[in-house]
Amino acid sequence: MTFCFFTAQYLPTPGGVERYTWNLARRCVAAGHRALIVTSALPGLPARERDEWGLEIYRLPALPVMGGRFPVLRPFAHAADLWAQGIDFAVIQTRMYTQSVWAARQCRRRGIPALVIDHSTGYMMHGGLGGVLGRWYEHLACGIIRRCRFPFYGVSGDVCRWLKTFGITAAGTLPNAVDPAELTALATADPVIPWRQKLEVPADGHLIAFVGRLIPEKGALRLAEAVQQLPGCVLAVAGTGPEEEALRALGGPVRVLGALPHPQIVQLLHQADCYCLPTEYAEGFPTTLLEAAACGCPILCTHTAGTGELLPDENYAVYLEDTRPETLTAGLQTVLSDPDAARTRAARALENLTARFTWQAVYTALLQAAQDARARAKRS
Repeated sequence: MTFCFFTAQYLPTPGGVERYTWNLARRCVAAGHRALIVTSALPGLPARERDEWGLEIYRLPALPVMGGRFPVLRPFAHAADLWAQGIDFAVIQTRMYTQSVWAARQCRRRGIPALVIDHSTGYMMHGGLGGVLGRWYEHLACGIIRRCRFPFYGVSGDVCRWLKTFGITAAGTLPNAVDPAELTALATADPVIPWRQKLEVPADGHLIAFVGRLIPEKGALRLAEAVQQLPGCVLAVAGTGPEEEALRALGGPVRVLGALPHPQIVQLLHQADCYCLPTEYAEGFPTTLLEAAACGCPILCTHTAGTGELLPDENYAVYLEDTRPETLTAGLQTVLSDPDAARTRAARALENLTARFTWQAVYTALLQAAQDARARAKRS
C-alpha cells in the first residue's frame, strides 16, 4: 500500500507534528509499504528526495507566513508527479493549514481515501484583529475539509473534544507516542555527551531541561527567571525561536543550546534532574513530555492537552497551576528537594507510557483505519 502523509512542516524543522509524521511513515516502510511525505519547501533542500529510511519527500513551494510557522501553499503548485504515484491512502496532518485544505479537496476529487489527524486544542492566533481573522479562517478551513467527509482523529482526548468547536465529532484518537526502546538506545549510544560536565553543573547542583520552540507561549523565559532564583541549578534550553536572543542575554545559569540533533536531546533528558514545560500553548499532546517520561526524567508541567492521559495526577508528575516565575520556582523546589519522590513519579509515568503510548500501537490503529476506509470506498 502507498501511504501519503501531508504535513505543512516536516524535518529538519523541529516540532511534534514533524516527528509524529516521521515516526508513522517509518513504520509504514518497515512493514513493507511505501510512504510519501508532502510538505513545504525549505531553502537549500531539494524539491524531491528519498531519505535514509526510504521515505519519499515532496516539497511544494510555500510562502513562509508568520516567520515560517504558517507556511501557505503557493497557488497552482505543480504536483502532477505526486498524483501519478498511485496513492492508496492519505494522512492529512492538522486541520488549519492551506496545504491540508488543498490535500483534502484533491483526495476527495481523485477518490483517494483519507483521514485527518489534528494536533491542537486552541486557535493558532489570539487577540486583536489578527485573532478574529485567524478564527474566521480556521472555521472556514475546517468547514471545507469537513465537507470532504473524511474522518477526523485527535492525538489526545482533549483534541477530540476541541474539534467539537468546529462541529466535528472525532472518529477516535491516534495518540502521540514514542518508542521507549529506541530512546533508551539513543540515551546510551556513542558518542554520549556528558551534559552535566559540559554545562558545568555543580557537583551538588541540578540540571533542568527545556526542549521546544522558543516562543512566548511555551514559557522558556519565565522558566529561566525562576531558575535564576535557585542556587546551583542550571537550565539547558534546547530549541530556537524569537525568544532565543533574550535567553542568551541572560547568561548565568541559563545555557541556550540551539536546535540539537535528536539523540542529543534524548541524552539531555536522560541526564536531567527535571524536565519543565510551562506551556500556555494550544498543545495537542507534547512530544517532549512523552520523551521525558520515556527517559525516566521527573516532569514539572502545566495542565495541557494529553498530560492528563500520560500523567493522570500528582503521583506521576508535579503540576503547575500557573506560569508565574514564583510558581515555577516553587514547583522546581518540590521536584528537586525530594529526589526519591521524583524518581517514583517518573517510574509511574514510564509504566503508563509503555502500556499506552507506543508507535507500534498507533501504527497498528492507523493501518486498521486505512483498511476500513478503503473497504468503505470500494462499497460506495
